Amino acid sequence: MGIMSRDIGVDLGTSNVRIFVKGRGIVLNEPSVVAINKITGEVLAVGHSAKEMLGRTPDSIVAVRPLKDGVIADFDSTRMMLETFISKVIPKSLFLKPRLVISIPYGITDVEERAVEGVAYKAGAKEVYLIEEVMAASFGSRIKVEQAEGSMIVDIGGGTSEMAVLSLGGIVVSSSLRLAGEKFDKDIVEYVRNKFNCIIAETDAEEVKKQIGSAYATMTEEKFTVKGRNLNTGLPEDITLTTKDIQMAIMESIEKIVKTIKLTLEQTPPELSADIMDHGIIITGGSALIKNLDRYISGELGLPVHIAENPLDCVIKGIGATLDSIQVLKKAIKTKKK
Repeated sequence: MGIMSRDIGVDLGTSNVRIFVKGRGIVLNEPSVVAINKITGEVLAVGHSAKEMLGRTPDSIVAVRPLKDGVIADFDSTRMMLETFISKVIPKSLFLKPRLVISIPYGITDVEERAVEGVAYKAGAKEVYLIEEVMAASFGSRIKVEQAEGSMIVDIGGGTSEMAVLSLGGIVVSSSLRLAGEKFDKDIVEYVRNKFNCIIAETDAEEVKKQIGSAYATMTEEKFTVKGRNLNTGLPEDITLTTKDIQMAIMESIEKIVKTIKLTLEQTPPELSADIMDHGIIITGGSALIKNLDRYISGELGLPVHIAENPLDCVIKGIGATLDSIQVLKKAIKTKKK
């Protein structure tokens, strides 16, 4: 195997991990979940198979999401997860260790940054490069960041919402909010508990959000039934939710994201604001797929808002683009060699 395929890009997301191998493209997309035997410490499952165990494990097994709000909450689980995923996509070799480019949220602390590097080296990397998610998303959504004009990107992932104004290949103003898709799921769980006195699984809340979630009241009310447990009787119960229910559940969190976008725009130099008025805002990340989110944000801000093509893959595609050009990579990031 040639040395080229030792260059790997990792979108280390709170909800999903995506891996890009140079010359091969996106080769892995799996949930950021690890199942561990509590007694032996052995990893039993990673990714899809581990996600199926969430909320269903006996006392001896724990299924965890090792990343919280875009940062590493459990170092060992993250290392084991990354190691497993890397070994799935490239054969282990004593002589050829991979070079890793990993996305990080904007504004994370030095300690959190070092944790990402530490995990990457422990997972077998030779060199580690860190790139901010908004920067990667801008490359992946084909925004012309090199030009002397302002463009704005809002990346709403699983754990964090990142917004940045870019010009001349760099970030001019940026904000980060530790609230995104997974908070929407928790909002839905909380709403169901309050309205129906039932508890539902976060994985079911996520499914309802994907199927009928909308940021705007729609003309046709869609419905979706989930199974829950009645808090009074302790018995299983079917709960039918509507589009309006999901909109009411997630609205407060969406409003917080809009407020942070507004604050970012208020800090933007007027010359760049004028460009954004013309070109609009690009939205990337999994939550960009919530119906009418672009319409809602556009209405609140009075600006054009566009959903990027394949918003889920913008960050990993952007990381992949940096693997092809070390010059672009070195401009975009902080280099850490071992």
